[in-house]
Amino acid sequence: MRALTIIPGHANSAAITELDDLDPKPDHLIIQGVSLGICATDRDLASGLFGMAANGHNHLVLGHESVGRVIHAPVGSSCAPGTLVTGYVRFPDPIPCSACAAGESDMCVNGAYTERGIKGRDGFGSEMWTSHPDDVLAIPSSMVSTGVLVEPASVAAKGWAHIDAIGKRAWFAPRVVLISGAGTVGLMCGLLAAGRGLEVHLFDRLKSGPRPLLARGLDAHYHTGDISTVMQKISPDIVIDTTGAGDVVTEEIKGLNRNGILCIIGFSWPPLDLSVDANHLYREMVMRNNVTFGIVNASREHFKAAAEALANAEQSWLEELITRRLPLSRAVEGLLIRDDDIKTIIEIGG
Repeated sequence: MRALTIIPGHANSAAITELDDLDPKPDHLIIQGVSLGICATDRDLASGLFGMAANGHNHLVLGHESVGRVIHAPVGSSCAPGTLVTGYVRFPDPIPCSACAAGESDMCVNGAYTERGIKGRDGFGSEMWTSHPDDVLAIPSSMVSTGVLVEPASVAAKGWAHIDAIGKRAWFAPRVVLISGAGTVGLMCGLLAAGRGLEVHLFDRLKSGPRPLLARGLDAHYHTGDISTVMQKISPDIVIDTTGAGDVVTEEIKGLNRNGILCIIGFSWPPLDLSVDANHLYREMVMRNNVTFGIVNASREHFKAAAEALANAEQSWLEELITRRLPLSRAVEGLLIRDDDIKTIIEIGG
């Protein structure tokens, strides 16, 4: 059985590895890998920046954006053979913290969670994988070519859910949203924003290629250049930052409208060493009643919300996000970023 693997902490260790056949538990599904999405997290893992193999292993199977097809299900399972599924990513530790015990391992307090393809659990980047039926989400067969977008869309869904919760602290009637970074997560945030009837703006460093066209497909305004100029021009009520660039985030804090909310999803690695006037930033946040918060990962409810949103989206627009499709034999090539990339897909099986 072939799989895309790395040795965590070792740069340039990504390889197509022949693994032993599966030895599934009796109550587990056997799933044929269909496709795998590659994102910046996978590229950072392949660069040796972080990652943890499962206990007793020195390699980690990559992949947390998945589509698979059930080929064997235990008796009484809710997933019959032939069901198309995507896998949940994060799991609580054996002695869960209070957040994990409440079913919100994305909000884990003790940091002892595991994540498929990232930390302590093999991912979905193999020809076959197994899962407990409760740990996958069935998706429509119509999403066979776009289902890998459910995971990044789940992060966008979490961002919006938390923005909604914070917005209820007091009167809040947002009109304009700026999303910085028009990659996969940014575009998923834009898709959900458009569905809310907001005036949507996307900011990115790239002036040409698929990103401006995809923004147009959302009836969104597309901006490049200086972020501070953009902030002054549109005065957004909500900003969702997926760039992780400290200099961009600083300007977003400065330019956010009164009573505004800034959600930070991305972060730069390694962190940028910036010199900022923190007192000025704090004062502006206080005087404007602004909130800045960060999120990572997503709960299962966010996965479900994301799958529903994508199922109702224009499938041709979703297809345009996928700028590269490679076979498993060329998966290592897919870990190399290109400027014209949005989403790279590894085609694994049927």
